[in-house]
Amino acid sequence: MSAVSLTQRKRSSGGNALRRIESRQALGFISPALAGLALFTVFPVALSIAMSFYDWPAYGDREFIGLSNYVNLFTNNPDFIPALRNTAVFTLLYVPLNLVVSLSLALLLGPRIRGRSAFRVLFFIPVVTPIVANVLVWKMLLQPRGLLNGVSTSVLGIQLPNFLAEPGWAMIMVVVMSVWAGMGYNMLIFSAALEQLPESVLEAARVDGAHGARMLFRIVLPLISPAIFFATVMTMITAMQVFAQPQLLTGGGPGNSTMPLVMFIYNEAFTFQRMGVAAAAAWILFAAIITLTAFQFRAQKRWVHYEH
Repeated sequence: MSAVSLTQRKRSSGGNALRRIESRQALGFISPALAGLALFTVFPVALSIAMSFYDWPAYGDREFIGLSNYVNLFTNNPDFIPALRNTAVFTLLYVPLNLVVSLSLALLLGPRIRGRSAFRVLFFIPVVTPIVANVLVWKMLLQPRGLLNGVSTSVLGIQLPNFLAEPGWAMIMVVVMSVWAGMGYNMLIFSAALEQLPESVLEAARVDGAHGARMLFRIVLPLISPAIFFATVMTMITAMQVFAQPQLLTGGGPGNSTMPLVMFIYNEAFTFQRMGVAAAAAWILFAAIITLTAFQFRAQKRWVHYEH
């Protein structure tokens, strides 16, 4: 064996030993994070999967029942289908309304508006305010003896309906309150996207005669479509997991007209102590979110335009 070959082998051996040492050091650094991930994410997820196949009361013996929890949700549980329907209705109302309002605000707060930074902060305050505080303020406004009804009666002489006690109004109020509380987040996303628009493209469009609605729908919206796609996906996921707003504003009522799926899961787990049923409903919700998200990712190729 030549001296050159021997030297190369020694260097290779030394390099492998160094990489092994660095790998052990890296593993030591990330081991706390891995332990936390396993303890607080992987283990609960695995346990919830197992629970969904059991008759799992909070106390007492557990019995394996296979897919019975999933079947009974659709056939024998009178609250599951309404909760599923309420979640779908809330999502269908909330997502487009949130996107339209937040995009409109982002367009209105353009570079020509004085104090637009202050307006952005003002509209973003509900996002960082605890949701409980937001809901309590709206609840005081919407009560029969609240500020809104009081002003309407004294100024206009009109008695407003009990928004939180009538099924036709309760879901609408939950949606309106949720849009008010969450529109600031998407407004900032759209504002950032609008500020990144290439001025050369906009100027060329103006030269070609694009103004107003034509400029908006033919130039601006296609250019910010990646931001719209991101906001749509995240807003949809948030909407399908809604809980605090109906829980605190209406309690899921009147009846179960505003009870979403997450509130149904909460009631099954902590009110009726049926952990297996709650776990099965949670995995149905997870499957619905994953399916709709995957559909949106497939559909984005037709309307999202990325710069290359």
